[in-house]
Amino acid sequence: MELPWLSMLAFLPLAGAILIVLARLAFSAGGGDTAARWIALVATLATAALSIHVASLVDLDRPDFQLVERVPWFAGLEYHVGIDGISLPLVLLTTLLMPLCILASWRSIDRQVSLYMALFLVLETLIIGVFIALDLFLFYVFFEGGLIPMFIIIGIWGGARRVYAAFKFFLYTLLGSVLMLVAMVAMALDAGTTDITALMDHGFAPALQTWLWLAFFASFAVKMPMWPVHTWLPDAHVEAPTAGSVILAAVLLKLGGYGFIRFSLPMFPDASELFAPLVFALSVIAIVYASLVAFRQTDVKKLIAYSSVAHMGFVTMGLFAGNEQGVQGAMFQMVSHGIISAALFLCVGVVYDRMHTREIAAYGGLVHRMPVYATVFLLFTMANIGLPGTSGFVGEFLTMLGAFEANAWVAVGAALGVILSAMYGLTLYRRMVFGEVTNPAVSGMGDLSVREVTVFLPLVVAAIVLGIYPSLVLDVTAPAVAAVVERVAGFGS
Repeated sequence: MELPWLSMLAFLPLAGAILIVLARLAFSAGGGDTAARWIALVATLATAALSIHVASLVDLDRPDFQLVERVPWFAGLEYHVGIDGISLPLVLLTTLLMPLCILASWRSIDRQVSLYMALFLVLETLIIGVFIALDLFLFYVFFEGGLIPMFIIIGIWGGARRVYAAFKFFLYTLLGSVLMLVAMVAMALDAGTTDITALMDHGFAPALQTWLWLAFFASFAVKMPMWPVHTWLPDAHVEAPTAGSVILAAVLLKLGGYGFIRFSLPMFPDASELFAPLVFALSVIAIVYASLVAFRQTDVKKLIAYSSVAHMGFVTMGLFAGNEQGVQGAMFQMVSHGIISAALFLCVGVVYDRMHTREIAAYGGLVHRMPVYATVFLLFTMANIGLPGTSGFVGEFLTMLGAFEANAWVAVGAALGVILSAMYGLTLYRRMVFGEVTNPAVSGMGDLSVREVTVFLPLVVAAIVLGIYPSLVLDVTAPAVAAVVERVAGFGS
């Protein structure tokens, strides 16, 4: 009998969260906090190991869904899950980042530790659920459910304006998804099924496709976020704790891109062709505008947040190019940005834990006190810029190549964004790392600890290895991406 590998993968973190609750009831406050940290670390490491095993079971030459599980749910709906070459890299990204988030929070989170660790494990279950769900409403439950733990994480462990940021994040993303729920009901009524695999082959009428595409776009555009519905992201990033920012940038933003490639492109190809110029325009504006705004920031977390908006513009640009290079590039960019943005927010967390300020002007001369940190920060700054030899280059290059085939002017606009990213990235690095130490507080700062080096090491390896050998991702995504492009019928070419 085939084991339910995907269900085991999805709900293993939830089991860890339940263990944390039981440990909190069994131990005193201090003992419960220590137990919570170790349970969360073991649970996330076990989930990461299981995800690697799941990846070994997937036939990478097949474009269809594998390890499929179907169980009747309620009202004719099914608990229906499966994995393919599009969802597998995003599942691995999630499971491999979570242990790093737990380690990064080991000392910085010192109140309500059990609740914090439990919420991260619940969040991991919900995110994995999004990527493996093959029923329309099961997808919606996981997709919206992820709002709740992140809302609480920002609202309790965030900065001074945490409540404002948490509610803005929640309301923006929730309101955008209400239209998607209405569209899902319309799809189920029209097709007579909520099976995502069946809906891909249904063939919705062009007029209906237009309205369905717009409804899904309202949700996914906010989730990524695209310009001009991006304003919740800088506030959420600035106020969130370090690990919250890591998961928000590295994984939660990818739910929008995943939604576009799973629903909008294959299910509504006519509408995708119709609205491709709109997406191109919004993508180029996001790339250029967010880069210019990032250059003017004085808060380092807000700068990196605007950088994320710009880099997500490459994703949407590549997806709606409608060709294999563009969609492959968008998939790679999502994985690469997940690694790089996670590392950049962790870099901010390292100095924030020592100085308790995010103001760029408070730093300067870090290279004299923290040479190892300065080296790590330089690597990920260059990767964020898109330096060849790092993973950041591959995604940007492929998305621009795909966009050039669809519309050369779109690629030119995106190339301007690459130049601007170098401008704000190198300026940030110069102001924080080089120069003389002028702040006495910087003089007392120590370099990376063993725990911090342990957190950064996998990210350093991933950014370099994927930059040199991108086929590790591209070979996984290629068959499933080719199937999506075939459904779209190459409208961008």
